Amino acid sequence: MKKMNINYRTQKVGNVEVFYREAGPKDAPVILLLHGFPTSSHMFRDLIPKLADRYHVIAPDLPGFGNTVAPLRGEFDYTFDNLAKVIEEFTEALAFDRYVLYVFDYGAPIGYRLAMAHPERVKAIISQNGNAYMEGFSDAWGSWETYWHLPTPANREACRDSLAPETIRDFQYLHGTKASLVSPDGYTLDTAYLSRPEAEEIQLDLILDYRTNVERYPAFQSYFREYQPPFLAVWGKNDPAFIPAGAKAYQRDIPSTEVHMLDTGHFALETHAVEISELIRNFLKRISVTDDNSQG
Repeated sequence: MKKMNINYRTQKVGNVEVFYREAGPKDAPVILLLHGFPTSSHMFRDLIPKLADRYHVIAPDLPGFGNTVAPLRGEFDYTFDNLAKVIEEFTEALAFDRYVLYVFDYGAPIGYRLAMAHPERVKAIISQNGNAYMEGFSDAWGSWETYWHLPTPANREACRDSLAPETIRDFQYLHGTKASLVSPDGYTLDTAYLSRPEAEEIQLDLILDYRTNVERYPAFQSYFREYQPPFLAVWGKNDPAFIPAGAKAYQRDIPSTEVHMLDTGHFALETHAVEISELIRNFLKRISVTDDNSQG
């Protein structure tokens, strides 16, 4: 496989300067990689080179995450609707009128908002531990669900434990994996990003707004049923937050969904980037998203 350089760029979208990673031929089919909580496009560092020989791979940092520069909380509402709007305008600024969506965690409700708004743009969807069904939730969401139903200051504070370095390391990255295979770079970088001014408050705002994603699950599922996008679900089966039932549930609305369970945790790319890249390449080849099938 030919080595492909990764470029690190920014794109102004309104009052947000979106940082993104880009690799691959400009005239190849686009794969849009949308990261989740509490990370950034850094999570795709191993996957991008494994796809960029054949695909034009784009991985932005969401507002409030990574190296994207966004306004303060008083000047920008950190909601999933607004994050989706920024990413929608980001794709339009880069003139991407067709793309494959790779969604993970928070990236799923953001990507599904894009797909609902512009179903003609989405050639296929790859969900890696990106949930859209109630049965996908584990029993580990107690403090978040309490905050959704009763958004008091005390319940907000109870969610702050989700942002602690040891929670990110042990619950998000190491649970259900062989720890020696997980680079400390990911969780160390995520913790550093969360130490910046307002970062924790932004994340707590998004934790509260996550309830709007759950409210949209029926709409997401209706989109799946109506448009039947080619769908690949690749799941770390030991994920403590999004359990395997959430992956299998996609088959209810999209019967052709391919489901693959990997013996790892939430951040499956930390341990299984090679396996996931092969599943993606084979899936896209089967549905004829090839290098002679441009983004237009």
